[in-house]
Amino acid sequence: MTDSVRTPRQRARAQTIDDITRLGREHLAAHGAAALSLRAIARDLGLVSSAVYRYVKSRDDLLTLLVVDAYSELGDEVNRAVESVPEENYAGRFRALARAARGWAVREPARYALIFGSPVPGYRAPAEQTTEPGTRVIRALVRIYDDAYRAGAISRPLPAASNGVAADTPLAADLERIRNEMHLETDDDLVVRGTLVWASLFGAISFEVFGQYGQNTFGDPEQLFEQYLTLLQGMVGLGG
Repeated sequence: MTDSVRTPRQRARAQTIDDITRLGREHLAAHGAAALSLRAIARDLGLVSSAVYRYVKSRDDLLTLLVVDAYSELGDEVNRAVESVPEENYAGRFRALARAARGWAVREPARYALIFGSPVPGYRAPAEQTTEPGTRVIRALVRIYDDAYRAGAISRPLPAASNGVAADTPLAADLERIRNEMHLETDDDLVVRGTLVWASLFGAISFEVFGQYGQNTFGDPEQLFEQYLTLLQGMVGLGG
């Protein structure tokens, strides 16, 4: 709903939720997810806590608001980056996606930790609210691979080819379900490789954001990341 068709009350409510989200981001960065407090946010808004509960009913609801907000912003940045590259440049689209994801994570480490770090004690994200925004990046990644596959742009043979996935196994059933759900034409091997690229991509980002390489191990982590991207492109035959 656009602002022009909202009632004054709806606009006021939307503004208050925006303010709660903004302060939630600030408190998340300053204190961490486990220490988030609606009372503290109400105090910063100049409201009594009971007033805030009209908009966000609990700490868990606040966490969900911040999770959806983080996933949505990350998804928006990734989509803009991918769409800035010509459709037939599959390798360029992959690198644009990866760079956008890393750039957002490095800039927003607390929010990245909320959605890709350790679970918040006592909190379980509601799937009905978080699955759609939470799968935007992987869906964009898979779409790049599948578009390249459909266009015959996957280089063959792929390095270190697997022996294939045995039929009538749980993994084979999972891969078939994934292809059906995402309307993919890619074969089992490429789905497995794409899954490895996905895990490797966010593993590399997490190592950097969470300082897992150790202090002063790599003076230019961005250059290291670019080397990773070249290797990952080769894993799925994107070349380029």
